[in-house]
Amino acid sequence: MGLATGTALASATGAGTRIALGGALNEIVSLDATTLVAAIRDRRLSCAEIMAAYLDHIDRINPHVNAIVALQDRANLLAQAHERDVQLTRGESIGVLHGVPLAIKDLQPVKGIRTTEGSPIFRDFVPASDSLMVARLRQAGAIFIGKTNTPEFGLGSHTYNPIYGPTRNAFEPSRSAGGSSGGAAVSLALRMLAVADGSDFGGSLRNPAGWNNVFGFRTSIGRVPAETRDGWLPSMSVSGPMARNVRDLALLLSVQAGYDARAPLSLDGDGSIFRGEFPSDCRGKRIAWGGDLGGHAPCERGVLPLCETALASLESLGCHIEPALPDYDLEAVWRAVVTLRAWQVGGELLPHYRDPKRRALLKPEAVYEIETGLALSAADITAASVVRTEWYQAMRRLFERYDYFVLPTAQVFPFALELHWPDRIGGRPMQTYHEWMKAQLLVTMSGCPSLAVPAGFSSEALPMGIQFVAPNRCELQCLQLARAYEQAAAGTLARLPALLS
Repeated sequence: MGLATGTALASATGAGTRIALGGALNEIVSLDATTLVAAIRDRRLSCAEIMAAYLDHIDRINPHVNAIVALQDRANLLAQAHERDVQLTRGESIGVLHGVPLAIKDLQPVKGIRTTEGSPIFRDFVPASDSLMVARLRQAGAIFIGKTNTPEFGLGSHTYNPIYGPTRNAFEPSRSAGGSSGGAAVSLALRMLAVADGSDFGGSLRNPAGWNNVFGFRTSIGRVPAETRDGWLPSMSVSGPMARNVRDLALLLSVQAGYDARAPLSLDGDGSIFRGEFPSDCRGKRIAWGGDLGGHAPCERGVLPLCETALASLESLGCHIEPALPDYDLEAVWRAVVTLRAWQVGGELLPHYRDPKRRALLKPEAVYEIETGLALSAADITAASVVRTEWYQAMRRLFERYDYFVLPTAQVFPFALELHWPDRIGGRPMQTYHEWMKAQLLVTMSGCPSLAVPAGFSSEALPMGIQFVAPNRCELQCLQLARAYEQAAAGTLARLPALLS
């Protein structure tokens, strides 16, 4: 079992064998999650020394990027880690994530930890209970060290808010980290977390993954259950895992996924199908390259050639790649996106808007969604939902000819931290705060799973990713291609942020 920074395990690998430590970058934080879990289980590392290593590393790195927020008291966290070690000594059964330090995206309630959603409205809110997903992670043995930063209510693919400020890109701190899972992606890239949770409506798992050279997985609706106010008309937002490699991505998904009666549309089964090895041979797989969607999703210069170079590595493994698009009016899909997002997001935020004091605390993008939603009729929503269904059918027909549909994870490279959002791409003005994420939102509308992988770096050393889209509920198929790609793109994945040197 090799370590990323060259640290060697002792010759024996049984219980009680220790890991040799040393080097400029703490070796413990360099371990991937799968190796870390095995080291805890086999008693080669204690939970307490893992916690201390992560907290020391966070103290050094996080002030430069502001990715982890609401960091909890060190003494308390070390006490929790010590108790995990005592459980091991007693021979008690342990969960998949026993003793692993985790920070949860600041949209998910965590019992006893301030959860702001990036909004002044919730500046001092401390939940009395966990969300459904967080409860699963806790039951699996994770220790919650704090939260990962997110934009206000998760709106916009740029992580900044009036509570905690902006999160900086792991590779170029003067640039955006993406969002809304920006804090999670940066924490992974800078080894402040081994795995992280995220959520995705318009690219919030995919864009920050691509912009920080890590992996992010938008899952099918219902794969990761969520307990929401409206369980029968679910949001297009989903939760999913983020990680530094594919097997860690699958490991976290194995805990997140599975049916729960409180979420009536959650998918049957549990997450065990995502544990262990899965095939990575992609010879003969047919890949449709979507590019800029025929000009409907314009890209900054350099994005498409970089993504095509990344795709070439799959071609070398035996995949067949050709340009192809679903047969449907993409602008009609985009108009339906705007309608359904305003209905879903605006409806969720409406109680704040109706209170004049809280309305004054909402950022303009939140007000835009609410007011757009208020102008809709039931007929408007029905018509948009019909388009969504027709778009799904068009994607289904595409998958009769191809195994995967591939697109960039973003239409632009990471932009300046001071911008709210890009107002034009390639000379084309963006009419809304989320139009620059059109390609990601169109995938969202299909309901298909989409796994973001690193594609490489621009001439200015800015990261970009590509997303592997598979048919509805085919998460294993996404993981299979990502695993093959990971082996072919080892050089890109090995590149570390300068902050780690």
